[in-house]
Amino acid sequence: MKYLIALMATCLLSCSSENGDPQPDPQLPTALYFPPNGSNIWEASSLGSLGWNTLKAEELKTFLASNGTRAFIVLKDGKIVMEHYWGNNLTNTAPFDQSKLWYWASAGKTLSAFLTGKAQEEGFLNIQNKTSDYLGNGWTSLTTTQENQIKVVHQLTMTSGLQFQNVNLNCTSPNCLTFLANAGSQWYYHNAPYTLLRNVVESATNKTYQQYTQEKLHQTIGMDGTWVQQAEGNVYYSTARSAARFGLMILAKGKWNGNTVMNDTNYFNQMVSTSQNLNQSYGYLWWLNGKNSVIYPGVTIPISGSLAPNAPSDLVAAMGKNGQFVGVVPSKNLVYVRFGEAPNDDLVPVLFHDQMWQKLKEVIN
Repeated sequence: MKYLIALMATCLLSCSSENGDPQPDPQLPTALYFPPNGSNIWEASSLGSLGWNTLKAEELKTFLASNGTRAFIVLKDGKIVMEHYWGNNLTNTAPFDQSKLWYWASAGKTLSAFLTGKAQEEGFLNIQNKTSDYLGNGWTSLTTTQENQIKVVHQLTMTSGLQFQNVNLNCTSPNCLTFLANAGSQWYYHNAPYTLLRNVVESATNKTYQQYTQEKLHQTIGMDGTWVQQAEGNVYYSTARSAARFGLMILAKGKWNGNTVMNDTNYFNQMVSTSQNLNQSYGYLWWLNGKNSVIYPGVTIPISGSLAPNAPSDLVAAMGKNGQFVGVVPSKNLVYVRFGEAPNDDLVPVLFHDQMWQKLKEVIN
């Protein structure tokens, strides 16, 4: 029922949205600022210098604080414009700060999308190959013919066709992975096939996930962080600034301070574009704004309207449970990070995200 209520509310928001195609911003610079690796130095721009609304910024901060936010960062042209940290008022914990690690929840799926693409770029795997090429036969309880239909790209797009009704969606054991539909014929937010991308990458590269992340992200863009195995899921922990670094690299289309982190522009563009014809608002584990319809976690049918009606239509977002967000807006040269406690118990709190954007756009405008 909570999903139905959320969907109806989002539909109403979408129907009232007047977002059009993003218009080029004549003030965008020809180059982005990148903070140096291995340093705490990060240049900043003031709200006033950008003409942003300082009173509305205070309203946004109040809204975030009242909804359990622990860290919030906004970058404009790569420079920090807003950076705030809060403790947990319920437990009177010490204030959060830029040195503290926080979990990404499902926002970390976008890291896996990037790492999978990097492994393909380096010739370790091909996302059009069947998953059993990397996990071996029998990684599901499907027949061989059914199992061989599932490709790595289906894991990236939530279109594996595996049964999602009355099963533990986090369980990666073969007995939990049974047949419902042909691969590519349905979209459902199923964590288990995504989780197994870690095994695909490790099998293909012959490196641990942490090692590969260290090589391809930590060493290239200066991220800190670590993967933690929790139950049957892969959960990434980092500082909010590291999440902002990842968002900035995505904003720069796979580049970092003159260096190319991802050379495969075809994969990169596919990753942040509609990836299948079932859910227009989903790329390779990235959520996409500005589409005509969206399928949310927990449901199977598309709802008319966009992901975040109050946000720019070219927004691409990493989104996770309890409101873990890393968003990128190319038309505004903008990156934002929100880490924190649960504003509600949705798998992906889309309404909270849109409400946050309602406040943020008033700051920017």
